[in-house]
Amino acid sequence: MKKFAVFDIDGTLIRWQLYHAVVDKLAKRNILGVNAHQQLHDARMAWKRRESSESFQEYEKQLIQIYESSLPNIEPALFDELAEEVAKEYTDQTYVYTRDLAQQLKQKGYMLLAISGSHKELIAHVAKRYRFDDWIGTTYERSNGTFSGNKHIPSLNKQAELESFISKHQLTLHGSYAIGDSKNDITVLNMVEKPIAFNPDKELFKQAQKNHWPIVIERKNVIYELHYKDGHYILAQTGR
Repeated sequence: MKKFAVFDIDGTLIRWQLYHAVVDKLAKRNILGVNAHQQLHDARMAWKRRESSESFQEYEKQLIQIYESSLPNIEPALFDELAEEVAKEYTDQTYVYTRDLAQQLKQKGYMLLAISGSHKELIAHVAKRYRFDDWIGTTYERSNGTFSGNKHIPSLNKQAELESFISKHQLTLHGSYAIGDSKNDITVLNMVEKPIAFNPDKELFKQAQKNHWPIVIERKNVIYELHYKDGHYILAQTGR
């Protein structure tokens, strides 16, 4: 049975949110409604001003709602074109720590897996670029040349998605890794032997503290590795 490492993508491997980037491109073309781009800009600026601890979640919810309510007006061919543009722009904008970790584990024979809330079309570009073996992203189903309105969002139950991968590829949890940055990643981090909370949000940080998981922070050109010891986190290592 083969060892594996499962990665979140947005904010963990890629430095921005691929889902957000493609929706922003659609909004700029007025495909999501005449006011959509301004609404998204205002919500994003509320987050950037840190107007509340929930500003990012509120911005993200509004972005998803605007996108999904406009699905009947989006031509799949145009979406694919914009998705490719986003992939070309962002695929190389990675965090050094997670990019290098993926490469190192690949060289050691690990199977690389990705579970993301971003569109599967975007995740496919990233996964192929970094030699992932299997991946899953949000699927908006298509029918007769349009988006049907049906969807599957793997980030809502990452544990079930990982269990499916393990069964599909006959993987072992022995020596397994999981790397994520948000509360949506907690269930898979709980499953593996080697969880890593990477640039964690508040909820993941609390869970990492509770379980004594390693925490890695990458800021500017410095990587800080924090390990739990004797009731406290200590700076275990700095790099690049």
